[in-house]
Amino acid sequence: MGSIKRFDHIGITVANLEEVTNFFVELGLKIDGRVDGIEGDFLETVSGVPDSRTSIVMLKAPGSEVGIELSGFEKPDHGPGQPQAMANELGLRSLAFEIDDLRATVAKLEYQGYGLIGGIGEYEGLWAMAYVRGPEGLIIALAQRL
Repeated sequence: MGSIKRFDHIGITVANLEEVTNFFVELGLKIDGRVDGIEGDFLETVSGVPDSRTSIVMLKAPGSEVGIELSGFEKPDHGPGQPQAMANELGLRSLAFEIDDLRATVAKLEYQGYGLIGGIGEYEGLWAMAYVRGPEGLIIALAQRL
């Protein structure tokens, strides 16, 4: 068996590729690449979804090699998912980012319509952290080193 060489990216399927991309760009990620209209044998073989077409946006945080791959399927229609899932449901729990000003970032996101799931908590005087419900129900964990 081979071994893992590096952690490359996390893939997220979204209904509105533009809205979710804009959310992450506003948060501070940079677009690292985009491919529109991927279809054919490669996609069908890898995804296991016959007769599919998708567009993909790759995002990265400054100074990071790990990416977030957003994939918006144009066909077939996507399933409903669980946009109101809480942190204790099985599956992808959250995407976490260290930021420099938690309260200002939360205020900016709330102004844009993305609210806190709970509140802002402090852990042992070392970290302040909050979960924000982003577009399409994504849970975004934001943490600031104190």
